[in-house]
Amino acid sequence: MRIGIDLGGTKIAGCALSEDGKEILRRRVPTPKGDYAGTVAAIASLVLSIEKDVASSCTVGIGYPGSVSPKNSTHRNANSTCLNGQDLVGDLSLQLGREIRGANDGNCLALSEAFDGAGRDARVVFAVIIGTGIGGGVVVDKRILVGRNAIAGEWGHCPMPGTDRAERRARRCYCGKDGCIEQFLAGPSLEAEYFRHTNEHRSLDEIVARSVGQIDLSATAVIDLLCQRFADALAVVVNTIDPDVIVVGGGVSNVKTIFERTPSLVAERIFSDQFETPILQAQFGDASGVRGAARLWDARS
Repeated sequence: MRIGIDLGGTKIAGCALSEDGKEILRRRVPTPKGDYAGTVAAIASLVLSIEKDVASSCTVGIGYPGSVSPKNSTHRNANSTCLNGQDLVGDLSLQLGREIRGANDGNCLALSEAFDGAGRDARVVFAVIIGTGIGGGVVVDKRILVGRNAIAGEWGHCPMPGTDRAERRARRCYCGKDGCIEQFLAGPSLEAEYFRHTNEHRSLDEIVARSVGQIDLSATAVIDLLCQRFADALAVVVNTIDPDVIVVGGGVSNVKTIFERTPSLVAERIFSDQFETPILQAQFGDASGVRGAARLWDARS
């Protein structure tokens, strides 16, 4: 039996998978905000409660924001900043008294979808999470591509293509750099874009609903800009690694227009006379990350 944990900024999700990938149960608990020790304790408690319910000792994998530094094995680059500088996997292993495997949450999404989701028949899967932030991951032959600096797939922290220096400087990212893709495509950025058009605050769900049928021309303009910028950003990925499939998860993946419009826009931007790569919504949706974490014990090494 496999347990997967997906550590988010507001919730910790857990699931148990059978050896053949069937989901046995799933549950979630709140993430203790800004409390590292409390977060480790909450994860350990969730694991033990799941094991009690399935009456089995399980392997445990965890997906987390950010990455582990190859220099000193401590966490870095997490928007849940209490994790940074800590040895999350090591501390959790000590708490539970066993080996724990961990990976970036974007990598876990990619792994889940490569095993039995939208990318199940593909060799090279590029997956992105676009929600309150942006993550990414690359899986080749059901093996996570980590990279020499352990940042493979961190597409959201590249400079946004098609923008000038002044525009990038106006969008400071939590990572300390200017004009990251995350600052243009993530949900809060789209809501801020709508506010700039209208001086009204609307949720992303409201903006999407109001864009349908051009009920609200400002909402339509925001979604159009999203598609254009998404294509700009994806074109760099396609020209660089030319994946077999692109899988999109997170709240912005519920914007159906991006799947209808983005492929033709990418085709206009890449160094090729064709673009046959499918851009698909993650099959397992919000559960993909937690399933991928469980799959860390099945991934090829």
